[in-house]
Amino acid sequence: MTDTLARAAAERPLDGIKVLELGQLIAGPFAGSMLAYFGADVIKIEPPGDGDPLRKWRVMKGDTSLWWRSMGRNKRCITLDLRRDEGRAIARRLMDQVDVVIENFRPGTLEKWGMHPDRLRETNPGLVLARISGYGQTGPYASRPGFASVCEGIGGFRHINGFPGEAPVRPNLSMGDTLAALHAVIGILLALVRRGRVGRDGGQVVDVAIYEAVFNMLESVVPEFDGAGVVRAPSGSTLTGIVPTNTYRCADGKFVIIGGNNDSIFRRLMNAIGRADMAEDPRLGDNPGRVAHQAEVDGAIAEWTGGQASDHVLAVLEEAAVPAGPIYDVADMMSDPHFQARGLFERVEVDGEPLAIPAFVPALATTPGRTDWPGPALGSHTDEVLGGVLGLSGAEIAELRDRGVV
Repeated sequence: MTDTLARAAAERPLDGIKVLELGQLIAGPFAGSMLAYFGADVIKIEPPGDGDPLRKWRVMKGDTSLWWRSMGRNKRCITLDLRRDEGRAIARRLMDQVDVVIENFRPGTLEKWGMHPDRLRETNPGLVLARISGYGQTGPYASRPGFASVCEGIGGFRHINGFPGEAPVRPNLSMGDTLAALHAVIGILLALVRRGRVGRDGGQVVDVAIYEAVFNMLESVVPEFDGAGVVRAPSGSTLTGIVPTNTYRCADGKFVIIGGNNDSIFRRLMNAIGRADMAEDPRLGDNPGRVAHQAEVDGAIAEWTGGQASDHVLAVLEEAAVPAGPIYDVADMMSDPHFQARGLFERVEVDGEPLAIPAFVPALATTPGRTDWPGPALGSHTDEVLGGVLGLSGAEIAELRDRGVV
């Protein structure tokens, strides 16, 4: 067997798990993509016509976004008009055939369509229903529309991201959506583990809120406020209360990140930059002392990096076993031998041309994930799924297509 065939036949941890994805854009589809990568059979429902809006977002090649080729990987894509009774009836039948349903509509939408979780469990008691929304399925804000940008604000992330006295900074990514998707995957896997213990009737709802996924990343913010009245504020390129950990400009105009906040690492750092006096300074021997003299510490490091090229800075610090690294863009990542050695890029073929898409992590030694195909054309698997899963005849599918249901 060739390496390619062996990889295609290799076991994956979610082989045999069936998933129905109803979501659009980022949070729900990202969760579905990750499950599909690790072996789940993911059937994605899209509206007839334009499909998931992500197909047209950002950089296009031909009539399809390049993002879609990554997000839609390994999914069997069907079209179904959920605004119509016939479409909802077909979706309802599919829900009885799967282990997991992922949806990221506004709370109440499934209920409006006659798909209340309790009704779904009547015919599929083992169903894990993952519901992703801005503010969760309950509470006074549940009905609000919740985009990632807004939820990153109320969830506490934007307040601490940026520079003091300036407008909070948004990273050029939809972090809230991706964090919510990761929490959804965790919740789905936890629910499946529990179902495996109690039996096939052990389904449950996984309620994921984008703002809560952001909130979950806030480390010590809550106990520090409740226990000491401290409100963590934005700190630019530093980390409040830990010194030194900062971004420093080098002589070639590039920036490097240096983390020397461990006591022994700090001493190695200062010796490496020619400041043995500071390495042995009792005022700077522990983190509280360095915090009290942060400007002095950062100033000394910045003075040294400002007189050296970034490559030299990183080489010196690597030799001294001081954590440091460059700030990469995507071109840097794709040319870096470590990224390549770790298998972080996979090649697919789209319309006869190769395309790199990111692999999913974590890397599993025995049952790794893989990309079997890129995001397919709209409705590519409609006949296959409706015929193979639900047993509809070709004539029945053709009639649904004529009426615009699929």
